[in-house]
Amino acid sequence: MAGVGDAELKNMTQEERVTALGMRTEQLTGKSLYLEFDPDAGERFAYPWAPDVDFNKRTVIDTDNMTSTEVNSKIREMMSRGYGSIVLKNPRGKHSLGVGILSRLNLTIEGSTGYFGVGLIDGPNVRINGRVGWSCGENMMSGTVIVQKNAGSTFGAAIRGGDLVCRGSVGSRTGIDMKGGTIIVGGDTGALSGFMMQRGRMVVCGNAGKNLGDSMYDGTIFVGGEIKSLGVDAVKAELAELDKAWLARKLMQYGLMPEKGVDHFTKIVAGKQLWNYDNLEPTEKKLIL
Repeated sequence: MAGVGDAELKNMTQEERVTALGMRTEQLTGKSLYLEFDPDAGERFAYPWAPDVDFNKRTVIDTDNMTSTEVNSKIREMMSRGYGSIVLKNPRGKHSLGVGILSRLNLTIEGSTGYFGVGLIDGPNVRINGRVGWSCGENMMSGTVIVQKNAGSTFGAAIRGGDLVCRGSVGSRTGIDMKGGTIIVGGDTGALSGFMMQRGRMVVCGNAGKNLGDSMYDGTIFVGGEIKSLGVDAVKAELAELDKAWLARKLMQYGLMPEKGVDHFTKIVAGKQLWNYDNLEPTEKKLIL
């Protein structure tokens, strides 16, 4: 701080140092909190700019000769005209389809999509009758996404809410940096699934690859098949009756309930040895790693 030397700072009280260095401590009592939604509202929650759509009003968009940008713009145009059910024909593996939809909508994609499909969404119900590429449902906030076939890597990266379902198998790093919501995989998942997971639940009906739950901070992973190996600070936990009830309800909801039920699932949680990682001694860090 200009005008204040080290010697002067040393002789100051803590409060005087804070003032001299331009820092302030401030009580938050009495501060107002801006609310996007009114918690006492009787109607459904929606963004102020969200279009009022009718689910019974349906339209079909043939995307064969359209770019991804043109398709997404067309979706928004149809929503502004009140269409609440939209079907995309001939997606041809286009990337970034259906991204950034912040409203209720029934969206059906008749075919396969490329990278970053239906990411950054908050509210729509999406059904993809094909395969998806990397990072499907990235940063999803709410709603449902159901993929009928297989998915690429980083399925549900940084998901924050809603249900993201793949009936087939998925690639590596499923649910990386997961912050909430639910990811359900009907088949297998690849290596490093649940890496740096922070919250939420992941259900894998099949097998899991190497380093499952590596460096996970919190959250829960359920695996119905074999686990190749657990990652750093991922540990097995007891499958409680509440876990079984939740698993049965969720898997039945999406038609993925195994014939032998849910009693065989393995529950994985964080060992919490990395919660204060920076405070550990070097020898302790070696022990964890």
